[in-house]
Amino acid sequence: MVDIQTLRRIALSLPEAAEGPHADKTAFRVVKKIFATVNIQEGRATVKLSLADQDIFCTFDSAVIYPVPNKWGKQGWTHVNLQAVQQEMLTEILKTAYCEVAPKHLAALVVFE
Repeated sequence: MVDIQTLRRIALSLPEAAEGPHADKTAFRVVKKIFATVNIQEGRATVKLSLADQDIFCTFDSAVIYPVPNKWGKQGWTHVNLQAVQQEMLTEILKTAYCEVAPKHLAALVVFE
């Protein structure tokens, strides 16, 4: 289980990441592009992945990470169950989502474990 404070700490540790509102959710952006949102009431984050990365992460466990079940999912938007995901996996997911939308010079600064 990962709480919102842990997710916030991980997301904001990425270069030039910022937090702000997005409709009724909290969003994390880099250069005005959203790489993750959080729905606190539903206990999940939604991240922007490439379709290839979405396929890779979603093979882990569909109770933990799964495509958004509509046209957004077909564009790489992926739900992460914060009640089931381990912190190490969430860190890798957030880094991957960040690199998907960040400019190349910022994405190059991200270190994967």
